[in-house]
Amino acid sequence: MAFNKKELFIHLEKYKEPEKALQIEAYMRNQFEFLGIQAGKRKELTKSFLDNYKKEESVDWGFLSHLFNHTYREFQYIGSDYLNSMQKKLVPEDLPRIKELALTKPWWDTIDSIDKVIGRLALKYPEFNTVLIEWSLEDSIWLRRIAINHQRHRKDLMDKNLLETIISNNLNDTEFFINKAIGWILRDYSKTNPEWVSHFIETHKENMHPLSIREGNKYLNRRKT
Repeated sequence: MAFNKKELFIHLEKYKEPEKALQIEAYMRNQFEFLGIQAGKRKELTKSFLDNYKKEESVDWGFLSHLFNHTYREFQYIGSDYLNSMQKKLVPEDLPRIKELALTKPWWDTIDSIDKVIGRLALKYPEFNTVLIEWSLEDSIWLRRIAINHQRHRKDLMDKNLLETIISNNLNDTEFFINKAIGWILRDYSKTNPEWVSHFIETHKENMHPLSIREGNKYLNRRKT
């Protein structure tokens, strides 16, 4: 059954689980209010909605703004799902709008979904590389995290020069979410190009946080055993 955009909000709130919500809120450091709907259930409840609205000719940015500003965190997840489902309809001119969404109630959960959107756009439109280098120098840790991680899963399509520039812009940082992101992208790329990652870590280890080194070396260490 498909729901229109107004009905969706009413529909999901019927499935609120207060006890589960408290558990999730505690896990998320009480940053947001939750309905308590688990990811699998949320996707089940919204599948027909997303299947229906991804057929629209253009992205409904007003609706996305409503989702990202909603009280309950699950609606930001739906917004992220919707944005990913509309990927093929995104154009370079949409980048400022995506940036605005990324900075609306930002936390690792939505950021790590939006960076997939940015990554696919940047692969399609290489001119975004300049913007992502600028983001890697922003005060916002979330824009920097997107810049660092947007090339995840690129494999042989990885732009190594861009990766090195962006990571280098974030060395000597004490922020957990930045150092974790550096470790993740290096760990991911080590499955494709272990030599490059090993050399990068060896070259920059004096300026890398131990967390980044540990994460980046995870698969490299397995290869040695």
